[in-house]
Amino acid sequence: MSSGQDRPHPPKPLLRGRGDEKSVLLRLLDDARDGRGGALLLTGGAGIGKTALLDLAVARATPGFLVLRVSGVAAESRLPYAGLHGLLGPIAEEVGTLPEGQVRALREALECGTTAPGLVLPAAVLGLLSAVAAGGRPVLACVDDVDHLDPASRDALAFAARRLGRARVALLFAARSPSGLDGVPARAVEGLGQEAVRELAADLTPERRLPEDLVAALDAVARGNPLALTELIGSLTPDQLAGVAAPPTTLPRSGRLWREHAALLAALPRETRRLLLLISADPALDVAALLRAARPACALTALEPAEQAGVLQADGDRYAFRDPAVRAVAYQDASLSERRHAHHLLATMLTEPPPRRRRPGQAAARSEAAGDSPGKRLRRAWHRSWALDAPATRVADDLAAAALAARPLDDHPEPYLALERAADLTAHPTLKAERLAAAAHHAWTAGRPQAARSLLARLRALTAPGVTAPDELRGRVQFLRGSLELLGGETGSAREELLAAAGRLLDGEQRMLGVRALVRAADASYRAGDNRAFIAIARHAAALRRPDESAPTELMFEYLAGMAATFSGSHEEAAGPLRRVVELAGAVRDPSVLVWACVASMLLGEDAIAHRLSARAVESARVRGVASAIPQLLEYMIYPDYWTGRYASLAETAARGLRLAQETGQLNTAAQHLAWLAITAAVEGDQETCRVRADAAIDLADAHDLGLAGAIGNWALAYLDLAAGRPADAAQRLRAERRNSHVVIRVMATPHLIEACARTGDRERASAALRVLERWVGSTRSPDLRALVARCRALLAPAGEGDELFLEALELHGQGLCEFETARTRLLYGSALRRERRPGAARNHLHAALETFERYGARLWTDQARTELRASGDTTRPTAAAPGTAAPLTAQQLQIARMVAGGATNKEIAEQLFLSRRTVEHHLRNIFSRLGVRSRVELTRLFIS
Repeated sequence: MSSGQDRPHPPKPLLRGRGDEKSVLLRLLDDARDGRGGALLLTGGAGIGKTALLDLAVARATPGFLVLRVSGVAAESRLPYAGLHGLLGPIAEEVGTLPEGQVRALREALECGTTAPGLVLPAAVLGLLSAVAAGGRPVLACVDDVDHLDPASRDALAFAARRLGRARVALLFAARSPSGLDGVPARAVEGLGQEAVRELAADLTPERRLPEDLVAALDAVARGNPLALTELIGSLTPDQLAGVAAPPTTLPRSGRLWREHAALLAALPRETRRLLLLISADPALDVAALLRAARPACALTALEPAEQAGVLQADGDRYAFRDPAVRAVAYQDASLSERRHAHHLLATMLTEPPPRRRRPGQAAARSEAAGDSPGKRLRRAWHRSWALDAPATRVADDLAAAALAARPLDDHPEPYLALERAADLTAHPTLKAERLAAAAHHAWTAGRPQAARSLLARLRALTAPGVTAPDELRGRVQFLRGSLELLGGETGSAREELLAAAGRLLDGEQRMLGVRALVRAADASYRAGDNRAFIAIARHAAALRRPDESAPTELMFEYLAGMAATFSGSHEEAAGPLRRVVELAGAVRDPSVLVWACVASMLLGEDAIAHRLSARAVESARVRGVASAIPQLLEYMIYPDYWTGRYASLAETAARGLRLAQETGQLNTAAQHLAWLAITAAVEGDQETCRVRADAAIDLADAHDLGLAGAIGNWALAYLDLAAGRPADAAQRLRAERRNSHVVIRVMATPHLIEACARTGDRERASAALRVLERWVGSTRSPDLRALVARCRALLAPAGEGDELFLEALELHGQGLCEFETARTRLLYGSALRRERRPGAARNHLHAALETFERYGARLWTDQARTELRASGDTTRPTAAAPGTAAPLTAQQLQIARMVAGGATNKEIAEQLFLSRRTVEHHLRNIFSRLGVRSRVELTRLFIS
């Protein structure tokens, strides 16, 4: 054999997020080793990782396999059998074992590029591979870039791949599309998931960890493509790394992917490229408009080559680029004059009325007005700004006015980009600054914090001390800086920035924005757990109130007053302002103001109202395109879910909030969602998951001065200790002042503190905590909260005197919504009855508690209930799940089951729920067992039905 077969191979490559593909490749190699030959075609776009997977197969095949490799080359695609020559050259000397006809055909193909038609040559290729494998090591043949392989070689290899049978041969192909390899099993290589993208980014920047929002912004361009992400990270400037310049929105022009896309486009006909330029300049262009733009001789047939090449795909009444990265190449690789001409044509098309029938005498202008939506006006002004077919000042004014009137959800362009373009065309420094400030605001609300920070960085020179700029403009800039810092930075600096903004805005036309700055400064104190600072801000605000405030402004003032009274321990005094906040919410539409009504209703113990207001605020933010508000709004959907025991809903909301917070750079909000996910894990008794989530939340809390998130994370760990039968550890965690400085969470955790202290004999501390809890609950109307107070009183009552209080708690639970806390009360009551030597009465409550805990999947509480039942003289067995129903699933399992039914992979579920893939697999096995199903398909059918 030729020495070429044993040349050194590259070391095993490090791949991220390819566990499933790796398993498939290893199985292919194992089968070939055992005499079950097989083939596999990996498909996917350029840079997606097909070659890396071939490298992985080669690394895993050596030294046991004989490895043959070839890559298709476009320049050789017209040379018949060039591919076979490259692949089979190292073993060409082994042809002597084949029949004479096959030997002759194979030699003619490899030496002359010719052979007789028919089956002789394909059979010879199959025979040669089989014979070499039979005489020594199994064979792995890798063929990369099959798209560029000459058709004759591709057909012969496809023939062999379909007939490997018992041959000790594995054939592995990689191509952009499966065409030409019919009958060969194919697997599409998809983009990397979120977790793999983060891991790859960390691999590429070992010296520094990129912020989550920057990685998310880069992946919005890369779309999970490893090479794209690698090239994007490699192109980052120091300002982009520091967050003062917007991240790249296109692939780097010097990169391999850009060159490959450009070469693909350059091979298309000229008229095709002209229409692609129009689509790239305006993705909202519909087919009717394209028909008007196309030259009459070709209509839309000019786009057929782009569809055949996989560049375009039909998307409703539009065409869209299959890979959005190609759109930028189609636009940027056109000349400046071609781009200006395209924008001029598009602006003209958007000015003219669409063709339609009109009654005689009906004016064309009237027809135009009927279809002249804000989005259409923005698109027209945008194209005119790039065509520069009018004076720059007028174009800038029109574009800015159109952007401010458009909805954030309009497809193209995004308003912040239009405002930035208008600022670029504006010469007057103050007006330029106004437009940049408006662009930064729109970028932030649209969930693009990197772009907002970049725009704010541009504003520094225009609003620096000594530069003439309106005080109100400076205040708006400070408000935005403080808002960005509040949800992604350090709470203390956010508070100072927001207070400074309020000082500039309260006495001008932007008074409502000034009041909002005060409330956000107070919110920074709330998140830090700094009650004194909150109360000081509220007192300052009280002196600024006017009798003629608008409903949103009045709501914010009442909110500050009610919260300040709450933090002072004056819950009865707080009830009035907080109820007024909830009343005013009916007249408010702004989700950023509605959020305070959610908090007020939560503190009043009105969980149903809190949940309804939160859902309304989230929907309002979605409709308005205020993406940046949604992660914070989701926080306040969680509290009512917790109090009413809807843990599945809580976990789903927190997972969604965590994902959105990470994508929009809101690390402070992400910390809180992580902490709540730790709470759900504690409820279920998943100790490993609880600790991972709580520790991550506490680390973020420490880094950003987040007393709120840190307190929830610490509470989750204490909850876990209590459920696991470690009351002393739970009490110690909840007594620690540093981790329990946030008054709201301290009060919420008080029932657990009282229970832990009662079980460890610290009645003095438990009694003091109970008095605080009673003051708050006394100002609410919640039967669930009053039930918890009665339960705590029962735990602290002298021996033999707790019966009436436990019964009172159970009666109140019956009026409330939280079934889980009812079971917790029954467990505690049953335990007390058992200790008082009343086992019969104890067993009734303990059985009821056990049944609830099993349904919730609360494994540690289930263990406690079983232990108490055994101590009472009863024996219990796990309750059998009824097949075909989702009722027995835990909150976590129900969420995972729904995601599986929606088509999510284990990897995607793990990333979204902050779990290890092993934990997901464990839950999935339990789901199958509980529901009596055997596969993901059966599970999907069950949930769909």
